[in-house]
Amino acid sequence: MGKKHVFNAGPCLLPQVAIDKAIEALKDFKGTGVSLISISHRTKEWDEVMNECRALWKELLNIPDTHEVVFLGGGASLQFLYVAMNFLEKKAAYLETGVWAKKALKEAKGLGDAYALASSADKNYSYIPKGYVIPEDIDYFHITTNNTIYGTEIKEDIDCPVPLIADMSSDIMSRPVDVSKYALIYGGAQKNVGPAGVIFAIVRKDALGKVSRYIPTMLDYRTHIDKLSMFNTPPVFSIYVMYETLKWLKGIGGVEAIHAVNRRKADLLYAEIDRNPLFVGTAAKEDRSDMNVCFVMAPGYEDLQDEFLAFAKEHDMVGIKGHRSVGGFRASIYNACTVEDVQALVDCMQAFEKLKK
Repeated sequence: MGKKHVFNAGPCLLPQVAIDKAIEALKDFKGTGVSLISISHRTKEWDEVMNECRALWKELLNIPDTHEVVFLGGGASLQFLYVAMNFLEKKAAYLETGVWAKKALKEAKGLGDAYALASSADKNYSYIPKGYVIPEDIDYFHITTNNTIYGTEIKEDIDCPVPLIADMSSDIMSRPVDVSKYALIYGGAQKNVGPAGVIFAIVRKDALGKVSRYIPTMLDYRTHIDKLSMFNTPPVFSIYVMYETLKWLKGIGGVEAIHAVNRRKADLLYAEIDRNPLFVGTAAKEDRSDMNVCFVMAPGYEDLQDEFLAFAKEHDMVGIKGHRSVGGFRASIYNACTVEDVQALVDCMQAFEKLKK
């Protein structure tokens, strides 16, 4: 069996060193003689992991003292409700760029006046809306920076006259971010920084406490800031793997270094899609994601889709089938995916072309 080249959209490919460290910790956590998943989260050994993991987040993203990092369960989908609970007082605007942005907006509508300021639904979310004006009479503006299903990405930190909130589930730690421009950045770990089971939230502390509604204790960010993410038992295994993943990222040069690698991977794959007559990209070129590369068979070759999927599987490609709602193909090239993995996919596409042309 050859080396598998993993392009799953999530749970993501993780660095092997993080997996190996997790296996060791499952057997014996920090020399305690107790498994990681049996350790008390009130021990000094676990405190060290939490503190060091939080410190890594702050270092790698240059998070200012105005913000705090918390780790929670429930997935990014639960954060859709957290956002509205903690920030929506009168009115909020959302940039509707895909399924997850639409779901985030739905949760906000359940608590107050929330609306889509701009949307790319007219072209099946294949581009990022432009030319909109952010009103100054709203409580916050919400964006989803990377759209995994459709392969579009907002790659710049936008200037916003109101508190800016971003779901960065699938591109966090893939590129530098000016955290000071955001009231909240949140996301699931399982795209780039760890396994499923934990979310990160980077919260500007002075943006909290502005709403008049009662916020349930577990849905209040202040609860988790005050208790250092241990108001209740944290998802210890997921946090530990995240911790080891961030150590790996720091060891290879940090966010700036991985950003250069990610650009190289994306350029390599998009160049092949644009060159190869059998395939065509689905996202507007100016908005193409560096994380999720979406493409389909070119006109006239649509009947080859299943054949290419089978061919790719035979050549050790894993997870390139597109999301069930759009079909086609999707290669998720998150941080731990290597240039060599992407080159293997390019070679596979070229081999298929030779077979069919």
